[in-house]
This record gives sequence, structure tokens and C-alpha cells, in this order.
Amino acid sequence: MVSPATMLWLLVAAFCGLLFAAAQPTIEEDDRTVEEMQRIGYEVPDLLQKICCNEFVRDTIDDTACETYLYGWTIYNELIAELWLAAENDTDVKVNYQLSRANFRYNVNITDYNAEYKRRLSSVAQKMGLELRKQAERFNTNMFSEENKRAFYLLLRGGILDDEELRKLDSQVTTEMTKLYSTGQVCLTAKSKPPASLMEMHRRGELPECMDLEPDLEDILSNSRKEPELRYIWEQWRDAVGPPIGALYPTYVNITNFAARNGGYNDRGEVLREKYEEGDFEQLVMNLWEEVKPMYRELHAYVRRKLRDFYGPKIVKGRKIPAHLLGNMWSQQWQNIYDIVAPYPSVSVGDVTAEMVKQNYTARKMFETAERFFMSIGLDPMPESFWEDSMIEKPTDGRKVTCHGSASDLSAFHQVRIKMCTQISMDDLHTVHHEMGHVEYYLMYNHQPIVFREGANPGFHEAVGDTIGLSAVTPDYLHKIGLLDTPETDERADINYLMLNALEKVAFLPFGLLIDQWRWKVFRGEITPETYNEEWWKLRHHYQGIEEPVKRTAKDFDPGAKYHIPGLTPYIRYFVSFLIQFQFHRELCKEAGHVGPLHKCHIYESTAAGDKLRRMLSMGISRPWQDAMEELTGKRVIDTTAIMEYFEPLMKFIEDDNQKNKEPLGWEDD
Repeated sequence: MVSPATMLWLLVAAFCGLLFAAAQPTIEEDDRTVEEMQRIGYEVPDLLQKICCNEFVRDTIDDTACETYLYGWTIYNELIAELWLAAENDTDVKVNYQLSRANFRYNVNITDYNAEYKRRLSSVAQKMGLELRKQAERFNTNMFSEENKRAFYLLLRGGILDDEELRKLDSQVTTEMTKLYSTGQVCLTAKSKPPASLMEMHRRGELPECMDLEPDLEDILSNSRKEPELRYIWEQWRDAVGPPIGALYPTYVNITNFAARNGGYNDRGEVLREKYEEGDFEQLVMNLWEEVKPMYRELHAYVRRKLRDFYGPKIVKGRKIPAHLLGNMWSQQWQNIYDIVAPYPSVSVGDVTAEMVKQNYTARKMFETAERFFMSIGLDPMPESFWEDSMIEKPTDGRKVTCHGSASDLSAFHQVRIKMCTQISMDDLHTVHHEMGHVEYYLMYNHQPIVFREGANPGFHEAVGDTIGLSAVTPDYLHKIGLLDTPETDERADINYLMLNALEKVAFLPFGLLIDQWRWKVFRGEITPETYNEEWWKLRHHYQGIEEPVKRTAKDFDPGAKYHIPGLTPYIRYFVSFLIQFQFHRELCKEAGHVGPLHKCHIYESTAAGDKLRRMLSMGISRPWQDAMEELTGKRVIDTTAIMEYFEPLMKFIEDDNQKNKEPLGWEDD
């Protein structure tokens, strides 16, 4: 049963959703917003006192409440706690809305003014957060309901940055790192010695002189099969953004570790791992990796041989794969080199990019296609404000933007957005489903108090859209929506289809693991600034079996060439999500009544599957992730047998092919 105080939270949040307009504000409006947030901030220190010393509370709930507060005693009364939680929720909804909107605005229009506006709001929000945390610490929750205990647990976890000068420095450093990444370019200058082929493309007007990461650099890495071009782009992007970000990164590490220790943790890594509510989370992910590692080793050996055949033994020399040959700036997913490694090149794989272009697909139509999928299983349509306020194409007005696709929940009801520089391709169609999966999660748990509006754990949020994506790339679904005439149904087509998916899903697993392996070691001090780059490449050698195509030194900061490092986005969530999405998919397919191989299943138009998914999503983080997992799958653990079942036919093919060609598994640092 929902308590009266909880109902108050919901009414307040709904009201706040009506208060905020989405129009682009003027400077005067920005100033008024900051002033309004400051006014709220001035009221926060009195929040607990106003509740405890309220006449109604003293007369009907606890006549000693005011004395308890004034003398600094611990508060045990749960009704007072619920009134305080309602007031805290009111404050958080207002502040998070404005802060989230400022963050989104900065990412779709990177200017010094927007950065400063974001910093001003962040400063106010941080002060309020510190004061609210101090008040939350006054309550003893031992006798509270499980719901209220959990609310206070979530409010009190995390680091504490209570030094104002450090907060200012932290804001400056983190904003600058994001800016350096988002505005980074590779310019075809004589000093950088670009290949003649790229200079010729520039002369023909096919390439700008200075290239952005998206779409220019990523297009070359994805589509070029000229090794000098790939090596040049790979090296120049890292040289452009890595060193300046690396110069700032130690400052960020010191500040975030200070905040963690101030909150009772050993380092920032502990703060991040706590979100998984697992006794030894590091050991858990290593155990999971050992279970799926054999799949990766087989795929790695197969791809290495195909690349050696294509580029020659002078390029692919040893048992590691040169990082620039894998069709991706970070070698994290390899589906862009499918044409090189296809098991049966003459058999169609069902890539519908050309058909999308032929049918005049636009970014808007791709998002509407994803929306129809979610609606077909009984989930919610996108609110009108989503279409008005999202950035789904790269602007052509000269604005600098962060193209990396992401979704935003602005805390007020139905205020959700996506930013993405969408390209008309099957790959981006999948990404659109992924990002809209985040939005559906937001919409499903938006009835919860704001403290519970998160994924059950960070991996859950990433997995939801990709679970739908597993359906959205099936030939049968693509046929249903008119993008594929007649799906191939023979065994060779199945192997090709699974290979394309494995290049995305299985190839990613070690990369998804190692990013935070590196970051946690940095936070613990096991990796120092002097060894940032050296240790980065040791991990990439060990887990991925890839190698840098050109010499890298301690002056380089190659981790900074990946958005999630300067963007401060924890990455182990993706490793978790790439496992549990198959677990989710298997259970939803059972609910949809699917019979047959798991890789052939889609849940399009299955409201039974959608109902089951909705029940899990609506929980948010109101209960531990194990409860949410059990709600959807009947199990309380991460189960790797689902991803193994999905790729079983392909793994049998690859194992046989590797044995037939006497291709050794593994690499020197394996």
C-alpha cells in the first residue's frame, strides 16, 4: 500500500512536471532560474526544523519532536521521516529538473556560456545535496518500513565533496574534459602527414579539412579498407584529445577520491561498485568473464585469421590483432568488418541500410519505428515534449554538440529526451532502440519517488534497450516492418546472422570489462599518472588480445580517446548488460510463446512479454536488483547460459573452422 507521504511525493512530482516550460530560455530567464534555485537552497537548512517544530506534528504525531530536533538528538519517528522524505522529494524534483535541463542544453550547444550556467546550477545543487544529506543522517531507520529504510540508504550512499573550492575545481575540470572530447578534431595538415588517399578525398570535397569524430572519423574507420588510412585516423584522434584530457585527469581522480574518503569509502571505485549491491562485485564480474571467455577466444582466433588473409602477414604479424583493423575507433565492436570475416559471403545477412535509404528513412522515422515496437508490446508512446526537445540529428547551424547517443530523464513527469547524431543505417536503428529503451525505463518508474527512479542496477538500464534490439534486428521482424522482402531461412544465413551479432556482442565483452578494471586501479592508486597509458595497454593486450598499431608512450593518454573516461561514465554496466540482455530476451521469448532457436525470436506485438517487462521496469531501484531479476526471469543471479544458448550454432561453426585451419587460440598476454 502506498503511504500518504509517498502519495504526497507523487502529487508534488506531477505538479512540478506542469511547472517547467521547455522553450529555450533567455539570459534573463537563466538568471531567474538560478535565483529560484538559490531561494530553494536558502530554505533547505530549515526543512527538518519546519517539520519537527510544526504545530500539527507536535500535536498529533510527536509532542517532543521539536525538542528532539533542537537538541540534535536522533529522530526515530517514522511519520516525521515520511514528511521529511516528501519535502526532500519536492526539492530534488525541482533541482534535478533544472540541472538535467542545463546538462542537456550544454551537450547540444557547447558554449562557454552554457558551461558556466551549468556550473552555477551545479554549485547550488551540490550545496543543497550536502545539507539534505546532513539532515538524513539525523534519522535512525532501524524500525522503519523496508521502503523507507531503502530510501534513506540510497540517499546516504556515495561520496561527500563538502569543500567549496574543490567543488569549483571539480566542475571546471570535468566540464573541460568533456569539452575537449566533444570538440576534438583531426585536421589534414602537412605536419600530421596524412595519406595521399585522404588528401585526394579532401580535394574532391568528400572530406572536410578538419574532421569531427562523428561522422567523419568513424565513417573512415568503419568503411575504409586501406591500412594507412586506418592507422592515420586511429593515431591522430588519440593525439588530438588524449594528452590535454590526460593533463586534467589526475586532478579529477584526486578530487573524486577525496569525496569518496570523506563519505567513508576507500576510494571512488568503492562508491561505483556499491551500486551493484553485491558482496564482492569485482570477483563476480571476473567469474562471469571466465564463463564467457572461451566464446571470445574462438571468435578472436577466427577474426585474426580472416584479417591476416585480407591485409597480409606483414600487417597482422602475431597472435594479437592490430587495434585499427577492427572497424571501430576503440576496437570495442567489430560488426563493421563483417564483409571481411563473413562465413558465407554470397549469402545475404539482412543488413537493411540500403533499403532504409531507398525508402527515404529519416532520423524521425527511425525513432518512430522504435516507438512502434515499444507500443506494440504495451509500453508507453513518447510524450510530445520528447519530439520537441530531443536532438536526433547533428545540427547544421554550426553548433558544437556531443554526438555520443544518450537519453536524459529530467525528473519532472514525462520530461525525457535523447541526443544522438543519427545516421540512416541498420546499426543506428539498433542504437535508436537502445536509447529509447532508457526512456521507456524512465517512463515506467516515473510514478516512484525520485530516490527510486533509477535502474535496478546500472547494467539493467543499459540492457533494456538492447533486449528490444535483439528482437529488432531479427530478419522476421525486419520483414514485418517492410525493410526485408524475404528473410533467408537456411543454415548458412543463420550463421551469417549470428556472426554479425557476435561481432557486436561477444567481441565487446572484454572491452566492457577492462575499462573499469583500469579505472578502479587508478582510483586505488595501483596505476599512477606516469603509468596511465602503459597499464591501459597491458589490460587491452591481456583481455582483448589487440595491440596498438603505432608506438604509444607515457605522454599519451589513450583512455581519454573513449568518451566514457572524460565523460566520467562508469563502464562495467555495459559488461553486465551484454550478459543480462540475453537472459531478459530468453524469458520474454518464453512469455511470447516462441518456439525454436533463441536467435530467431522477436517479441514484437507480444503484450504478454511487454506486461512482464513493465512489471520489472516499474520497480526502478525501490528494491535490490536481485528482486527485479527474479521478477522478470525467476532467478536472482546473472546467468551466462542465455548468451551461450543464443550463439551456440555459431560457436560450433567457429570451433570447427579454427580446428580445420589449425588456428591457435589465445595470444601472448592471455
